[in-house]
Amino acid sequence: MFQIVPLAQAAPPGGGGLFANPLLLIALMFGIMYFFMIRPQSKREKARRAMIDAVQKGDRIVTAGGIHGTVTKVDETSVLASVDGDTKLRFEKNAISSVTTKDGKETAAA
Repeated sequence: MFQIVPLAQAAPPGGGGLFANPLLLIALMFGIMYFFMIRPQSKREKARRAMIDAVQKGDRIVTAGGIHGTVTKVDETSVLASVDGDTKLRFEKNAISSVTTKDGKETAAA
């Protein structure tokens, strides 16, 4: 009346192994990419954003183009920097590559 189905079946031919499942391999590759590429980049970007947000009047800056100056005014998205005597230039905050504060501490975007 009832037929008993064997619970233990033979392994499929071709062998199993740890990386037999393609989804497991893709997940492993994504995990490696995250820890070696994405995570360090987001840490660097967070440090760069904090450096730019902390710019104050009197700080010395260096722009991505290599222009050195002293911050005279800080706006929402830009800074006004005195570069030589009475010469003042306005830069976007994103153009700042390093900042030296009034007390001499230097921070640079990596």
